[in-house]
Amino acid sequence: MGKAIEQAGATIINTGIGWHEARVPTIVTSVPRGGFADVTAKFYGEVGIPICTTNRINTPEKGEEILAAGKADMVSMARPLLADSEFVRKAEQGRSDEINTCIACNQACLDHAFQAKRASCLVNPRACHETELVLTVAPVVRRVAVVGAGPAGLAAATTAAKRGHKVTLFEADDKIGGQFNYAKRIPGKEEFYETLRYFQRQIELLDIELKLNTPIEAAELADQGFDDVIIATGVKPRTPKIEGIDHPKVLGYLDVLRHNKPVGKTVAVIGAGGIGFDVSEFLTHDFSQHPEGEQVSVAAWQAEWGVSPTFDGPGGLAEREPTPSPRKIYLMQRKTGKVGGGLGKTSGWVHRNSLKHREVEMLKGCSYDRIDDEGLHITLTDKNGKAQESRVLPVDNVIICAGQEPFRQLFDQLAESGVKAHLIGGADIAEELDAKRAIRQGTEVAARI
Repeated sequence: MGKAIEQAGATIINTGIGWHEARVPTIVTSVPRGGFADVTAKFYGEVGIPICTTNRINTPEKGEEILAAGKADMVSMARPLLADSEFVRKAEQGRSDEINTCIACNQACLDHAFQAKRASCLVNPRACHETELVLTVAPVVRRVAVVGAGPAGLAAATTAAKRGHKVTLFEADDKIGGQFNYAKRIPGKEEFYETLRYFQRQIELLDIELKLNTPIEAAELADQGFDDVIIATGVKPRTPKIEGIDHPKVLGYLDVLRHNKPVGKTVAVIGAGGIGFDVSEFLTHDFSQHPEGEQVSVAAWQAEWGVSPTFDGPGGLAEREPTPSPRKIYLMQRKTGKVGGGLGKTSGWVHRNSLKHREVEMLKGCSYDRIDDEGLHITLTDKNGKAQESRVLPVDNVIICAGQEPFRQLFDQLAESGVKAHLIGGADIAEELDAKRAIRQGTEVAARI
C-alpha cells in the first residue's frame, strides 16, 4: 500500500496506528512511549519517500532515540504540543526539563472532542483557551500564600509567580504532589512523575518559597499578613456506613498506596470509580516482574495485549498471553450501570479490559450488608433496587475506595477570623478526584489576583 501511495505522488507518509475501535490501545498512558515505532521501522526503507512515525512520543529524548535508531525520518506529535506550546523551543534550547509533559490521559483533549466540547489539556488548561485565560504581568506585586501542593495548589502557585507575585507554598507532606503521588504508583500511570518533575522545576525557576513538612494554622496565616490566601488542602477519604467497617481486615486506599500496609491474597474493593480501578490495577500487578515507577517494556506490553512483535498476521495481532494476578480481586459498585461507567470515554475501556484480563470479578448493584471474620456480606440488586442474590465474599481484606470529602477546615477557620481566602481543587469540590478541574481552577484563580 505504501509503495502504491508513493507511486500515486505522495511526498511523505505518516504511519499512525489504529484508532479507538481497535481492541489494542494505541495512545493511552499505559501504552509504552514510542510503542509503535517498530511498525514504522519495518515499513521504513521499503519506499523512497520520507516516513514519519507517531503514537506516544512525548519527550524530545524519545523522539531523538527513535530517529537515531533509524526507525523513521521524522517524528509526529500532537497532544504534547497541547501540554506545552513551547515544546519545540525548549527542546531546541536544551531545556527539556522545563517541558510540561503530556501524560496521555485524554481527559481534556480527545474526551472533550468526542463530546463536542472544545479540546484542551489537563496539565495545561490554557490550551485552546489562550485568548480567554490570559496571564498578564500583575500591575501590583502581592504576597500570596498557597496552602497545599497538590495539583490545584501547584497550578495556583506557579501561575501567580509567573505573573510576578511573591508566592509562599505551604505543604504538610515531605514532598509536592498531593494525590498525584498515589496516582504515579499505579502501573501504566508512570507519566504522573513527569507532571511533578515539571512543577518542581517551575518552583525552582520562579523562586517560589516552598515550605514542606509545614502544616499551618489559620492564626499563623493571618499573622503573616499575606495579601491573598489560596486554600488547596485537598480531600479526605469518605468512610461509608457499613456494619463492621472497623473490622481489622478493612483498609482505606491510602493504607495501600501511601502507607504500604500488607494486603492479602483475596481482596474486595468497594467503589469502582477512578481510585477503585487504580487500586485494583495496583494489586493485580507483580512488581517483581515490573518494578514500580518504571514503564513496562514494549515487549511485555505487546505480549499482554496480543500484538505480534514482528507485526505479521491479520492486523499485526498475536495470541494474547495470560497475565496472572498475584491476588483475587472483587471490584464492586452500588450503581447498577456498567462498572466504571464514569471513567474516561477513550480510556475507560482500557482499564476495564486490563482488569478483566487479570480475572478481576466486577460486581454491580451491590448493597454492602456487613464485614466480619467470614468476609464481606453483600446483596446484589437489580436496577429497580430489588434484591436478586446474597453472597459472602471470603476475602482477606476489604479496601474502601468510596469517594472523598473536601478537607477545608483551614478555609472555614480563616472565614471565622475574618480572613478572606480562595478555595480551590478537592477542598472546594471533592467529586471523584478531578485533576483537570483542579489545575484549571488553580490557574484561573491565580490569573485573577
